[in-house]
Amino acid sequence: MNFLESIRVSLRALRANKLRSALTMLGMIIGVAAVIAMVGIGNGATASITSQIQGLGSNLLTISSGQSNSGGVRGGMGSSDTLKMTDVDKIQIGTAVKAVAPVANTNGQVVFGSGNTSTTIMGTTQDYQEIKNVTMATGRYITTDDVDKGARVAVLGPTVVTDLFGDANASVIGKVIKINNVPFQVIGVTTATGSTGFMSSDDMITAPISTIQERLLGKKTVRNILVSATSADQMQAAQNQITAELERAHKIQAGQNDDFTIQNQADMLQTMTGVTQTLTMLLGGIAGISLLVGGIGIMNIMLVSVTERTREIGIRKAIGAKGMDIMLQFLIEAIVLSILGGGIGIVLGFGGSTLAGKALKMSTSISPMSVLVAFGFSAAIGIIFGVFPARKAASMDPIDALRYE
Repeated sequence: MNFLESIRVSLRALRANKLRSALTMLGMIIGVAAVIAMVGIGNGATASITSQIQGLGSNLLTISSGQSNSGGVRGGMGSSDTLKMTDVDKIQIGTAVKAVAPVANTNGQVVFGSGNTSTTIMGTTQDYQEIKNVTMATGRYITTDDVDKGARVAVLGPTVVTDLFGDANASVIGKVIKINNVPFQVIGVTTATGSTGFMSSDDMITAPISTIQERLLGKKTVRNILVSATSADQMQAAQNQITAELERAHKIQAGQNDDFTIQNQADMLQTMTGVTQTLTMLLGGIAGISLLVGGIGIMNIMLVSVTERTREIGIRKAIGAKGMDIMLQFLIEAIVLSILGGGIGIVLGFGGSTLAGKALKMSTSISPMSVLVAFGFSAAIGIIFGVFPARKAASMDPIDALRYE
């Protein structure tokens, strides 16, 4: 028999047992679909985390004050007041550093008429808008003049507008709100961006840092200093520059621990991306086990098929079929089962990934490589697990096969 004739005979044998063939393919279908779906979800999670970290700001470095130590109990990062406004002036704008913005946060009760809400109150400067890519839906952002004068002006997030005024589209510019009983005039509303990191910029009020320090905090310290590097390539240089400048300002000697910490956005992104990629590979590997199970199922069914068709094998050999012809016939059957199962699995994998993305409210991303690997693996399994039954069929003695009942 030639190769095409072997394919026709193999397909005819599979059609003769449609239910058994379908059940045999089920393992491959589930395996391929699971691998593609898991990798798609993992890639989507990686993209989502990357987007959130990048949404924190452009080439961002976050300087936090040190940790307090009281009674042998060490506080968390930022629990000690080691950063001041003078430290902001020490950071030189230049080749590596593009912009610097101090941040002082507190929580406050905000009231307007009968409406009230509790939200985060952030004091900062005009450079925060550039560093965090803040856009305005209406009105304006705080200015250098507002900071210098300690103006009682506020920029609201869209969630605050809804909670306080009952309507996201309410006209709020010029209205006077009270934050912890201190009156502030609303000068702008930011564009909705959603939650980025641990804080939602939509549910936040921004005011001049000088006003927040004097009116609400009663101290001149800052919680964080945000720095935007001139480019991604300059982030490490900017971090080294800032470390040296702050160590000189805080009179930290060589060998002493810094009383501040600097978080590098690039390092954070690299770490989180590495974690999600590892989890994606783990999930894909676990799903890949079902491909092996499917391969074992194919081998099992093919062995049963060889036993059932023993007399057929004997007749074919008696009329001149070679061992290679018999082996090729059963091997093709195993490969066809794997390829058909892999093809159906690809379709279901795409569908499952899309449905999972909608259920988890996140985008999914299926790479062509994952599809090729899953499909190629399924075809390889068909060959590997089909060889043993095919060799068993090819090695049968025609006399013994004809006698088989």
